[in-house]
Amino acid sequence: MLSLLVFVPLAGMLIVMLLPKDNKAAIRWTAFGVSLVPMVLSFWVTWDYFVNKAASHMLAYVEGPFDWIPSLNIQYYLGVDGISVPMLALTGLLSSISLLASFNIEKRVKEYFAFFLLLEAGMMGVFVALDFFLFYVFWEVMLVPMYFLIGIWGGPRKEYAAIKFFLYTLFGSIFMLVAILILYFSSTPHTLNMVTLLETGPVLGHGLQMVCFAFFFIAFAIKVPVWPFHTWLPDAHVEAPTAVSVILAGVLLKMGTYAMLRISWPMFPSALATFGIWIAVLGAIGIIYGALVSMAQKDLKKLVAYSSVSHMGYCMLALGAYTSVTALAGVMFQMISHGLITGALFLLVGVLYDRAHTREIAAFGGLGVKVPVYTGLMVLFGMASLGLPGMSGFVSEFMVFVGAFMGTNKILVGISVLGVVLGATYILRMVQRVFLGEFDLARWGGLTDINLRELICVAPLAVLTIAIGVYPKPVEVLMGATLQNLVNLMVR
Repeated sequence: MLSLLVFVPLAGMLIVMLLPKDNKAAIRWTAFGVSLVPMVLSFWVTWDYFVNKAASHMLAYVEGPFDWIPSLNIQYYLGVDGISVPMLALTGLLSSISLLASFNIEKRVKEYFAFFLLLEAGMMGVFVALDFFLFYVFWEVMLVPMYFLIGIWGGPRKEYAAIKFFLYTLFGSIFMLVAILILYFSSTPHTLNMVTLLETGPVLGHGLQMVCFAFFFIAFAIKVPVWPFHTWLPDAHVEAPTAVSVILAGVLLKMGTYAMLRISWPMFPSALATFGIWIAVLGAIGIIYGALVSMAQKDLKKLVAYSSVSHMGYCMLALGAYTSVTALAGVMFQMISHGLITGALFLLVGVLYDRAHTREIAAFGGLGVKVPVYTGLMVLFGMASLGLPGMSGFVSEFMVFVGAFMGTNKILVGISVLGVVLGATYILRMVQRVFLGEFDLARWGGLTDINLRELICVAPLAVLTIAIGVYPKPVEVLMGATLQNLVNLMVR
């Protein structure tokens, strides 16, 4: 089952590459159709796990371990639990939506959709891998398609943004590789099995735990990105095509926080006890910094990009309170919520850019009278982003603050709450300047409202944002047992 999530997109990539490059419609629909398979499979896995396996923290749908490179004790080993299952569902959904949103791509269509399917395979692999070698391979596989997707189909400064993204992520990967090698040679017998190393990690001396934790943290923090490792993100987002920005914000940023929960937090409890408070500090700085910089942005896409720095800061704040199940639940809710909301905001910014050919906030005004459906959706996701009750953003931020208050410095949490006020400021100001006020009929009289294809892309995200905000219990049940087990591992 889990292998299909990885290899179906790879097979789809090969099929797309065999299609005639002039038959753009066939390429688009083939890629989209292929992406529906892992989406449906990920939904089925999520539902079955919720119904039958959520009460246990044990791994489910395990494949392996099978010997892959026996001489090095490297194995093909896949499995999921309560924190990886929702990430699979989010990846499957956003991948299909992004491919549908990419139907307006006209340049080198075959290569674009082939790279996108390769990217999906890498993302799925990261969330199911239980061997460090396999995990590292999937982690690195994602770099290649993302580099080309930004560098070929991006904006005016696409080469700079692509190279910056590649170098930052590759720099982090070097640290991760060194940490993996330390774990490999410190284990007897040598192994890269995550489950085994999770049990033996605390056996490492305090010094080695500190080194491994720091190296893994650098690698994962760049991916999140945590302040001050964030500078690649705005450039990548602004220059990337709309669909690539959706995947970047919705899935790739979550891999950093997922890997922290999966690997470095439970594996090195001694180091975590030392670094925990400083991680919360970085989170608080990220919340305030990202919000303040968002307030200064003149470009819609850059505003949403810097808001991601702020919103992922909430995850780091909660991760600093690792003794609280509520805090870790807040991290997961924030990952899911941010993926839905920010993914939708990037889609909507792309819709406007396709029509107006500008993202400058000052260029607009009064659009609400011309594009009412689009305006309603933009306001809905804007309200969700600032944490309006009844939306998923409120649930996630509330759980983050409650959990962090119980498990970390209370003054730090109090300062971080200012991020909510600042978030409301830049979102409401954006809404006021773009959609309210006087409408420039001469300039924007030809604008058309959101079309059916674009609406189909955004609608599922709106439904889930409201559904989780109104009734979050199913998501909490899905991951509750796994999170409790992780807390037990962190405080051992």
